[in-house]
Amino acid sequence: MLKLKFLNKYSLIQIQGGMNQKLFKTMVRKKNRFLGIIQVFVAIGAIPAGLSMIFVPNGSKIGISTKILQHSPFNDFFIPGIFLFFANGILNLFAAVLSFRNNKYSSCLGLGLGIFLMAWICLQVYFIGIIHFLQPLYLIIGIIETALSYNIKSHN
Repeated sequence: MLKLKFLNKYSLIQIQGGMNQKLFKTMVRKKNRFLGIIQVFVAIGAIPAGLSMIFVPNGSKIGISTKILQHSPFNDFFIPGIFLFFANGILNLFAAVLSFRNNKYSSCLGLGLGIFLMAWICLQVYFIGIIHFLQPLYLIIGIIETALSYNIKSHN
């Protein structure tokens, strides 16, 4: 039998019952899968760009001059490349594995990585300005990753 229970203004109803629990778990799995896809997308962009910045810190490999760093705390792209490779690349790849496995920690890691991605883009725009259409796109992706992770976390 289907029972509906009103919880509060944020969570309108709670569905109780055998089949509905399966539906709820299926929804969480789909959200985790979508979160994993977002994280893979971020990692695919961050890993090669980060490696390029680490191995060729003058930016010539990615077509950017170090002149854009004149108002930043960096002289070259080595340190930003390390952050890009590890935080936005490797950690997002690891988080994607957790998300695809429906691990209970995937939402916590996704929340942190989404916030980090938003901070990364905001700091980047603060220091070098908007130089590419990918900056606002990745800010939006960071917002989606954060919101989706929060949504998954609040339902676990």
